[in-house]
Amino acid sequence: MKKLKKIAAITMARDDDFFLSRWIAYYGKNLGTENLYILLDGIDQNIPENAGRAHITKLEHIPMSRSGGDKYRIKKLSELAHELLKKYDIVIGCDTDEFLIVDPKTKQNLAQYLSNKKIDTTLSGLGLDVGQHLFNEAILDKCAPFLEQREYALLSTRYTKPVVINKPVNWGSGFHSIKHHNFHIDKNLYLLHFGAIDMDMLEQKAKKRGTDWLNHLKRRGNGTINAVTKSKSKSEKWLNIARFLQTYFRPIYALRKPAMFGLKIVVKIPNRFKKSGI
Repeated sequence: MKKLKKIAAITMARDDDFFLSRWIAYYGKNLGTENLYILLDGIDQNIPENAGRAHITKLEHIPMSRSGGDKYRIKKLSELAHELLKKYDIVIGCDTDEFLIVDPKTKQNLAQYLSNKKIDTTLSGLGLDVGQHLFNEAILDKCAPFLEQREYALLSTRYTKPVVINKPVNWGSGFHSIKHHNFHIDKNLYLLHFGAIDMDMLEQKAKKRGTDWLNHLKRRGNGTINAVTKSKSKSEKWLNIARFLQTYFRPIYALRKPAMFGLKIVVKIPNRFKKSGI
């Protein structure tokens, strides 16, 4: 086993105490809270109670369009990563509802696994968009681990993100790409996205945004939750199939992004992933 590399994790959040505290708990356990760097969008934002030794910077909130806000946030985070790579070997950048895990079959934690990898500028985990099965799964218990309550995920190119970097590069909005760099999808890494983990949470969020948002959600549902609820789940072998497709095929309009030919495959999350503690 090689000596552990210095690894930092970064994110940016606004009005997101629930997921941010989970993000801190997970990455703090794997990397140490002293290696977490969090930008809070607004000087009015609360610092989570479990922040520990995390480095937290509050920024003045600037009202922007959705597109403008996305570009602003990723520019700030890319600049932060550039600075951190002067003293860290690796930086992980992701949203607060995204968790990069190592397949427990490797018997290594995240820091150990990344320390033993030869990284060519970027590294990605296979994207798993976790959703609530409305017929089989209850409202989320916010005090219990996610993967003890949710068993299904949509295989998603959207969440196969190049979240691991070891050189100063510029991410595209939402960490979905890196300018001028290809994807390197690791065979043992997975990026789990939990934005659609609970319909009740989505409805509460939509309600705060206005009646139109709530009515739209109730009419159309959520794409991930709809797929998870209505589709028959596939076996674990589809993880390898999806990784192969996303590694070797690209859409004509975006040759640096992974493709799945429009396939919407729902898989049952391997039971061993619960060992991640998420």
